[in-house]
Amino acid sequence: MKEKKGVYILPNILTTATLLAGFYAIIASLNSDWKMAVIAIIIAGFLDGLDGRIARLTGTVSGFGIEYDSLADLVAFGVAPSILIFTYALKPLGRWGWLAAFLYLACGALRLARFNTQVKNASLRYFIGLPIPAAAGVLALSVVNTAEYGFLVKHTQYFLLGLTYLLSFLMVSTFHYQSFKDWEWVKHKPFRASVGALLILVIVMSHPFLILWCFSLIYAASGPAFFLAYLTRRGKLKMHQEERSKSA
Repeated sequence: MKEKKGVYILPNILTTATLLAGFYAIIASLNSDWKMAVIAIIIAGFLDGLDGRIARLTGTVSGFGIEYDSLADLVAFGVAPSILIFTYALKPLGRWGWLAAFLYLACGALRLARFNTQVKNASLRYFIGLPIPAAAGVLALSVVNTAEYGFLVKHTQYFLLGLTYLLSFLMVSTFHYQSFKDWEWVKHKPFRASVGALLILVIVMSHPFLILWCFSLIYAASGPAFFLAYLTRRGKLKMHQEERSKSA
């Protein structure tokens, strides 16, 4: 879609709300109110997805909006989760803890910068590298679930330390992740899609934090999984071609 010059009110109000949610998550983390910080990050993720779709549907995509959205994303999904994870689990680990939190923030900034430079040529079907809102969702939901289900503090710290480093790598990787922007199948099958959405909503509401955490972990793992599947298919195809050449 061609970018338009100017500032559009509705998408930028939603982007400002994303920024506000991220800022509140930072304040809640500093006050050790980690559950509210997680909720604020999840709300920011919902608003972030909504503002982009509204901008595309209304034809109000602009250069200003893209840059403003990236700055809001860096606060809501970069700074806020890094402070959350540091104050919740990584602070007692000393240098390794704050370096992990900083690496997450730096990789998130690099991920956003790379996306902005490729946005005009980007495919609607997939993202390159784990999107920073998805990484923030995994990290935030990991905090609330480890607290909810009473994992041992020592194990929690090292689990979240490793997860923070892993998410940092996935954000700057070249793994492909489904974008869910091209939803033609929903347009062609509205009733079936509505029933599916209702079932998903019921499942999520049964245990919201746990189910969303599982979905976010599956999505984060989908990039490496698809890459391994691609390598396997390519290896089998190469072997098949070699066998055919030998038989010929």
